[in-house]
This record gives sequence, structure tokens and C-alpha cells, in this order.
Amino acid sequence: MADVAALQGRFADVFSPLPGRTSLINHRIKTPPGVAIRSRPYRLPEHKRKIVQAELQAMLEIGVIEESTSDWCYPVVLVHKPDGSIRFCVDYRRVNEVSKFDAYPMPRVDELLDRLGTARFYTTLDLTKGYWQIPLSPESKEKTAFSTPYGLYQFVTLPFGLFGAPATFQRLMDRVLRPHSAYAAAYLDDVIIHSETWEQHMQQVGAVLESLRQAGLTANPKKCAVGRREVRYLGYHLGGGQVRPQIEKTAAISACPVPKTKKEVRRFVGLAGYYRRFIPTFSELTSPLTDLTRKGASDPVQWTEQCQLAFERVKKALCGKPLLFTPNFSLPFVLQTDASNSGVGAVLSQQVEGVDRPVLYISHKLAQREVNYSTGEKECLAIRWAVGALRYYLLGRPFTLYSDHAPLQWLHRMKDANAWITRWYLALQPFNFKVIHRPGNRMVVADFLSRSAEGGESAVGGGIPA
Repeated sequence: MADVAALQGRFADVFSPLPGRTSLINHRIKTPPGVAIRSRPYRLPEHKRKIVQAELQAMLEIGVIEESTSDWCYPVVLVHKPDGSIRFCVDYRRVNEVSKFDAYPMPRVDELLDRLGTARFYTTLDLTKGYWQIPLSPESKEKTAFSTPYGLYQFVTLPFGLFGAPATFQRLMDRVLRPHSAYAAAYLDDVIIHSETWEQHMQQVGAVLESLRQAGLTANPKKCAVGRREVRYLGYHLGGGQVRPQIEKTAAISACPVPKTKKEVRRFVGLAGYYRRFIPTFSELTSPLTDLTRKGASDPVQWTEQCQLAFERVKKALCGKPLLFTPNFSLPFVLQTDASNSGVGAVLSQQVEGVDRPVLYISHKLAQREVNYSTGEKECLAIRWAVGALRYYLLGRPFTLYSDHAPLQWLHRMKDANAWITRWYLALQPFNFKVIHRPGNRMVVADFLSRSAEGGESAVGGGIPA
């Protein structure tokens, strides 16, 4: 721990409870010319006025806001946080409706996790009041003005709730961490650094902290974890090359009451879906629930025994300590695919010291036209879909596809039968894989993947024959 203490001492200016101020980027609110939006303020109860006054004073002291004479004006909203505290917010919905969209891409969480590879040491950094560390462009400040019982104010830095704020912040973090992309990444203000040796880790954490210093950014010392073998990141528990959902997150899913409305069903499926990589046949498993949210379905929903069974199975799957391994891109991958009456699924894994380690599970509910496919067509669809969905892992790398050979022998024979079969066949041509025959009764994982809530025969995919 002496190394960690020395590092924290060296970068005491970076580990600060006060937000920094970067000069690398600013945020512009792009609105049509001649537009000025004014909304009436919401009435605040007397006991909440003191909260607003205290928040204003704190923001004025650190230079986040300033007094305003703007033509623009929005109401203040006080939002209760899960820990019981109150967040000071401004209702920017009307300006968001007319603001120009910023298409800067957000990172995929699954790809961030995959990059951790065989790391043994981790550091996570949480930037202090992240958005407040980015200044607004001069012409944008007046567009953030908000009304309070104590006058009109406007933001000097990027406020929470503005359309395009995440894109601006991600653009900044990608720029700051670009020299460190081999061992560091960020999802908005959550930074992770991963290394295989302690000496390497201390050097790499120091390099990232120096880049944050040069960018004028600070990290909240109370929310950072430096030099750990296990950390929590983006709702996952990471350590030893393994990935698990955080217990608190799955506990929240387990505690969910039976949904009564479409909105509640969507909320449950969305929450569980964040961890779908841990659940074989997730799409099929949740099919009775997603059917409740279709256009024209009743609201409140008609909860059936099938819905209850799916609801309980999803909870059980997530609360049974599911485990996946981060991929090692220096080792080959193994792919097993399967199709059932109503869905397709696949498991991607790697052999490590003779042990099969699952990297992720994927599944897909069949569209109505696909439900009517023959068994052979469904099996080929499973292969074509899985290889495409896992393109990030498989393209440019040889991999093994376990199969009973039959499906792609059929595809090879039928490749000129019609346009869509030709497209399937051609879609697999860029991939380099070998097919190993394995009888269906030995395809344990694939067999499990094929079994939906309604049952169905196991069917295992194959590869393009030579």
C-alpha cells in the first residue's frame, strides 16, 4: 500500500473533492437562430427554499454558475437521490427539444469489459462532478439560465440534464485517454485502468493521472479505488479475469414485485437485460413478458402462469451467482449455436488448461416469419446470426464451431436456391472457422440454450463444408 499512498501524494491535486476545469473542450448548445425559450418557474415549498439557497451559494463559490440577465429561463427541480440527499436540477426539456443532436458514439459496456482481458490489477477513478469540469461556450451560457426565488442565474460549466452533454463528455475522455488506450478506458466519468503486473500498474495509473492533470481534471478521492485485485465497475464485479453482476444490482431485480402495467414490464425486462450476457436464451426466456408490451396488448397487463414462470426464471438466473470470463484474445474461441421453435442462441467460450470457460451467452427471439422456417433453416439462421452478432470477437481470428455438420451442408447445397439463402452463405465467407463434429447428446450447453420455456428439440448448428 506504500506505492498507492505515494502515488496519491504525488497526484494530490488530481485527487480532489472539488471539480477541475478543462481547457481541451467546451460544450456548445446548438439551437435554431432567433429562438429564446422561457418557462414559468415551479412553486417551491418554503422548507425547500433553504436547500436552493445553499446550493446556489455552493455553486457560486466554485464558479459553476453566475448571475444572469438572459432572455432564456427554465424552472428548478429538486430531485431526491436514493441515498436520501437532494440533487439540484434544472428542467431543460424544452431547450433539449430544439437542440441539435450530437452523434458522437458512446462506448459499448460489453466491449469495455472484454478489453480487461487477463488483468490482475485494477484502478477505478470517478471524476469529481464530471460535467462541471467542462466549460460552456460563451454563447451557450445564457441558454442555461434558470429562475430561483433569489434571482436569475446561468451555468458557466456544463449542467446535468442537457441534451448532448454525454457526447461532449465522452469525446473529452476519449481524447484524454487516447495515449493509454491499451490499458485504460472510460464510460463518461467512470475510468478504469487494468494491468497484469503491479509494477506495470503503478506506472500506468501514474501516466493516466498525469494526463488528467494536464487536462485540468480531478477525481473524487472518496469514489476511487487504486491498485485493487477486485473492483466494481459499471454495475459489474471484476477480478481474476472473471465478470459477475454486482450483488446489489441483482438483489434489486430479485426484489421487483410482479409488474402490473406495460411500463413496469418494460422496466423489469430492461433492468434484467443489462445482464443478459449471463443468461442463456434470455430472449426466449423473456418472450412471454415482451409479448405483454406489444402494441395493442392490454394495459394493465394480463399476467398469466407463463408470465409468472418467466418472471421467476429470470430472477433465479441472475441471483444464482452467474459467472463469465473476460476473453483472452491470444487464445482461440469456440462457438456453439442452437435453434429451437421460437428462438436461436449461442455460447462463446475458450479452452483454458482443458477447462471450457464461457465468455458470453447470446440469444434472439425469432420473428414471426422465422418461426415458420424449417428445422434446417432455423439451424442455419442460428449460425449466421451468431457469427454476425459476435463479429467483434471472431472476424480475423480462426475459431472452432461445434456441429453435427448437417445444417451448413444443407446451406451449401441450397446456396443458389434464392436470394436470402445466398446472402446467408456469403455472410459467412469472410470468417475463418473449422467445424468439429459433436453428436447432439454431447452438446450440453447448446442443448440447454435450445430449451425455451415452451420446450422444443435441441438443434445444433454447423459450418461451411469444404
